[in-house]
Amino acid sequence: MRKTSVYDCHVIPLNKINDLAGNTTVVEGNRNIPFNLRRIYYLYDIPGGESRGGHAHRELHQLIVAASGSFEVLLDDGENKKIVRLDRPNFGLLVLPGIWRELMEFSSGAICIVLASHKYDKSDYMRNYNAFVQFKKSLTSATN
Repeated sequence: MRKTSVYDCHVIPLNKINDLAGNTTVVEGNRNIPFNLRRIYYLYDIPGGESRGGHAHRELHQLIVAASGSFEVLLDDGENKKIVRLDRPNFGLLVLPGIWRELMEFSSGAICIVLASHKYDKSDYMRNYNAFVQFKKSLTSATN
């Protein structure tokens, strides 16, 4: 895995098709997102004050979308942190491998859709923050 930074993660505008009967946004893997789409899941009914995520991935790419409502995503590369607010369904946050993420500040009724590059693989998760930071440091020392 190459060393990634929070600055490599960014919001991607998704094609919005306007119609009097309502809007449509289409997402196609390797077309308007930079990875092959292998899994989709969504988070909803999140109680006020709760957060989700709290992990990083070794290989998985994700596009995180606020399908309804709003929430914030804290991105952390072990050295830098940034918070991105998602509140429109035609924009998605691209999160690369090697980035710690926490989803928080969910509005009432928020729905978060996550599009992922791989099927679920327990071994791809880094759930211990201190171990994650050590892993990122090992990538830095390996490239020097």
